[in-house]
Amino acid sequence: MSDGHVVIVGAGQGGLQAAMSLRQEGHAGPVTLIGAEDGLPYQRPPLSKDYLKTGQAEKLVLRPAGFFDRKAIDLRTGIKVDAVDRAAKRVRMGDETLAFDTLILATGTRNLIPPIAGISRALGLRTLADAQRLRGSLTRPRRVAVIGGGFIGLEFAAVARSFGHEVHIAEAAPRLMSRVVSPEMSARFRAKHEALGTRLHLGNGVIEVTEIGVVLANGMEIVADLVLLAAGVRPNTELAEAAGLTVDNGVVVDPFLRTADPHIYALGDCCAFSDSRSGIMVRLESVQAATDHARAIARTIVNGHQAPYAAVPWFWSDQADWKLQIAGLAVPGATSVTIGEDTVLRFSADRLSAVETINNPKVHMKARKLLAQETVPTYSDLAARNFDLAMF
Repeated sequence: MSDGHVVIVGAGQGGLQAAMSLRQEGHAGPVTLIGAEDGLPYQRPPLSKDYLKTGQAEKLVLRPAGFFDRKAIDLRTGIKVDAVDRAAKRVRMGDETLAFDTLILATGTRNLIPPIAGISRALGLRTLADAQRLRGSLTRPRRVAVIGGGFIGLEFAAVARSFGHEVHIAEAAPRLMSRVVSPEMSARFRAKHEALGTRLHLGNGVIEVTEIGVVLANGMEIVADLVLLAAGVRPNTELAEAAGLTVDNGVVVDPFLRTADPHIYALGDCCAFSDSRSGIMVRLESVQAATDHARAIARTIVNGHQAPYAAVPWFWSDQADWKLQIAGLAVPGATSVTIGEDTVLRFSADRLSAVETINNPKVHMKARKLLAQETVPTYSDLAARNFDLAMF
């Protein structure tokens, strides 16, 4: 199908990439890109880093307005899609309906709101409007409390410390970034943030946000002028679920990123799929995964491309002057080998499954190439070469 109407719900980087890739692959039919936020599609990763420092919102914009006219992409922003009628192949937006031949769900995620008393007093960091509000709050000396020791919380904390603010991070888990990195890498970043002057409270989550700060599980009270909620996200799956599609920690898709309805695809943070290497169901919160998904879906729609999605996932996080890069996925129970001060190799079922690095793009790129091979090095292979990836 190369001339049907493709409707994309979600105008983030994944949704925009789907629209662009459709045109790049030669799709001649209409393409409609619908976003709930006002304004042009923009980058989210810099919101917790560079944007807080510079305030330059114009640098976040992914494509100028004229691009959409040139590519004949009907961009509709500030519009919420209320329902999907699979039988009629239409989406409903208020009183308006729009027919589609193919639908792509790129609805992303929203902040997870934990059951913490007074949590409405905390600020979030998900949208440009959130970042603008936070940046305005950091223009004068502040006592800051961050709920959550994941990427967003740590990135924000590093920026706040660079401005001279007092910062506390409360994390219910016993270590930082516990869901995504090895214990060894968690320890390195703990030392880094403590050296920056951030006060860490690990294994001691927030149980209440008060008018003057937060209360931790051990009863400790932290006075704070600003509280940031960065306790994770949840996928926006309500549209899919109401339409009768399978949802399980994301919109469930097959190896070709199709839902149970062959006319509907899902991509990025909102979709759950079987990892081609481990076989486990995963949902990747990564811009790169979203854009890779988008390209794969466009090839399938336009060319009938039937190769299953099998790209090596990779992630990054900028915290102060450290860039953490992760190639691959480490499943629960993975073992670790630490190489020097900047690299951790992860192994699952005796095979290399992920590589974590700090400020080492050369090793990161090598790891992505190795993990993309049909035969991935084993622990024994690497041990015989003193765990030097450059020898492969």
